Amino acid sequence: MNSTPDKVEPQSKYPSLADALDAAALRDTGYNFYGAKGDLEHELPYRALREDALVLARKLRSLGLERGSRMAIVADTHPLFHRYFFACQYAGLIPVPVPAALQLGGSDAYVRQLRLLLQSCSASVAVAPPSYVDFLHDAGTGLKLAVCGGSELFEALPEADVDLEPLGTGEPAYLQYTSGSTRFPRGVEMTQESVMNNLREICDIGVQVTDADRLVSWLPFYHDMGLVAFVLGALYSQLSVDYLSPRTFAMRPRLWLKIISDNKGTVSSSPPTGYALCATRLREADQQRYDLSSWRVACVGAERIHPEQLRRFAKLLEPVGFSANAFVACYGMAECGLGISFAPLGEGVFVDRVNKDLMIETGRAEPADEDYLELVDCGAPLPSYETKVCDEVGTPLPERQCGRICVRGPNVMRGYFGDPETTAEVLTEDGWLDTGDIGYRIGDHIVITARKKDVIIVNGRNLWPQDLEHLAETSPGVRMGDTSAFSVTRPNGEELAVLVVETRKSQPELASTLAGLMRASFGVTPYIDMVPPRTLPRTSSGKLSRSRACADFVARMTWDENGLPTPILCPEAERQEANA
Repeated sequence: MNSTPDKVEPQSKYPSLADALDAAALRDTGYNFYGAKGDLEHELPYRALREDALVLARKLRSLGLERGSRMAIVADTHPLFHRYFFACQYAGLIPVPVPAALQLGGSDAYVRQLRLLLQSCSASVAVAPPSYVDFLHDAGTGLKLAVCGGSELFEALPEADVDLEPLGTGEPAYLQYTSGSTRFPRGVEMTQESVMNNLREICDIGVQVTDADRLVSWLPFYHDMGLVAFVLGALYSQLSVDYLSPRTFAMRPRLWLKIISDNKGTVSSSPPTGYALCATRLREADQQRYDLSSWRVACVGAERIHPEQLRRFAKLLEPVGFSANAFVACYGMAECGLGISFAPLGEGVFVDRVNKDLMIETGRAEPADEDYLELVDCGAPLPSYETKVCDEVGTPLPERQCGRICVRGPNVMRGYFGDPETTAEVLTEDGWLDTGDIGYRIGDHIVITARKKDVIIVNGRNLWPQDLEHLAETSPGVRMGDTSAFSVTRPNGEELAVLVVETRKSQPELASTLAGLMRASFGVTPYIDMVPPRTLPRTSSGKLSRSRACADFVARMTWDENGLPTPILCPEAERQEANA
């Protein structure tokens, strides 16, 4: 008798998010919200969420909005988000999570961004938790919004006496705005069918969740990893999830570990920088404070993975039960819901060491034992995807040759809302999505090297900005996350590599040291631009925006007779320089 069972392709358990909530409401699980001191502040069981969402859905229906109208929800880590997100599902409206973040240059910049998003999605209504209501009012002034403000405005509406018709399989589930690291955020339109298929593959195949799992997250709800994995994924799997806000994590990252330890969390995720930040804040006493032996899946994604950040995290926390084998490198993007590929569970991170010079000069990723770059294998694509790595004209490339990563499958977005031109730039008529990422294949596994728009090409050499940034951050006096590398075009048409470094005081010797490091390691001498703290622009999800950093650099520079950048001094700065 054949002991190997026939492979059965799993099917999505639910046709829509509303159906998933109907099923989850039968379980004694749900969402839990923790405060700035690590105390449980709110509990929202799936049963109570469904009851609240149904009432709110009828109130929303009383507004007489057309089916498919958009509702903007300021996505703070607050139960309000979940209630209105799922009220939209039942009411036939499209929820649009918008950022709850003020690190974009202050309140004025945040209000401007919020207004642009409200206009971009043509929102009919908008809601915010109490701490964001004033910002939302300012952003919505003059726009055609039926209701714009706090929850109390919606609670005061009458309930429509109608039969609710939840969003169905072929209808949009939500609009997910991209982080905007390379251009203004675009609204990804995901159908219910695509979302449910991606959730099924993430939960059942990528992470292989069981009823014994408990999720923990500090990721923002307006980011694809936070929304899909830890709001919708928790619901799909009918599991409890514990939340810490991104602001609290940034100030007290050890609370993340405490909640995992206290609640026996088993699945949690972070970009590499989150693990690195947590490691920098750990103290020797912490090695006896936690028990992380329950943590079986520690997903790593959302940006280029530097393995040494993970090594340090694992080494520091090994004494309290964390295993490096829990790390699971993964690759995904909002345009596919979330997940595209997952490394095997329980094996930790596989690091591919490739010849640095050959990679820079030809894009060929040949294994090397010295003078190498370390790149992380992000695993095999989930089963429903077709993938290919191709050149600029679409010709498939062989293994270990860098090129454009393209994917096709039922998880891919319908398009960018209201933007057919940009949709056509990345999505072909036969369904292939150009991810905008550069990488290569090892068998059927994917290795990511950079965003296509970020690659620095100088004298025919391909440089990955993350490598320049990471090398700079190994130097004393340079903090993690305080650098940005890109290229600009000189007046003579040649490209110049630029490395912007935030520093608290002028350090000419540091600039010279960094230039020497780059020259020795990568064969180029970038222009080193030393700037004050908080100069570098970031996206709503906290990522560095290299395109905006480049635009800011160009705006504050002119070119001297040797074709080198020279800062444009304002009159006050000129007087200070003259006096000095």
